Amino acid sequence: MKTIIGGGVAALVLLGSALPVAAEDIYFTLYNESNRSLHYFYASPSASTRWGPDLLRGGHTLRAGYNGTVTIADGSTECYYDFKFIMADRSETVVNDINICDLGSYTIYD
Repeated sequence: MKTIIGGGVAALVLLGSALPVAAEDIYFTLYNESNRSLHYFYASPSASTRWGPDLLRGGHTLRAGYNGTVTIADGSTECYYDFKFIMADRSETVVNDINICDLGSYTIYD
């Protein structure tokens, strides 16, 4: 189970003899096609045991029917991430193994 990291971004240690690929910031559009507002959105590499910081930061919400640009800039070179969504009614959904390197958009449904 992943735990939420308060305020910081976890460092990722890469092992192996190959040189790591340079980390790039990832941008994609998040569509909220559910009937509830999204209050918290966490993402972390699938191999991690901890959640990164809330990507909505500062108490922002993504209302039902709206969309916004998400930036993942954690310095990771990983492509596969897990997402955790916490909605206005406090319901939580975790989606595993999303390939963010090929992701142009992601849609939340009920």
